[in-house]
Amino acid sequence: MTAEQINAFQANSGIAPATMSTVLIGVVFAVLLLWGSWAIRTAYFGWAENKLNQRQFLSVMVRFLTMYLVLTFFLLS
Repeated sequence: MTAEQINAFQANSGIAPATMSTVLIGVVFAVLLLWGSWAIRTAYFGWAENKLNQRQFLSVMVRFLTMYLVLTFFLLS
């Protein structure tokens, strides 16, 4: 962003663009971790009740970890 754009953003929002970026990235990761814990918990209960086999349970965990790593790479690099 140019200096004029940064000044306009700060004048209208009252916060710096870097601060807004940090807050939005934090919200994305918070939602991802909440969703991931829900998905893994649900898969675990399905596995414990023999509704999912071990391979399906592990695929849920691998998908979550993959999404977490990809988002970490793209948002924090």
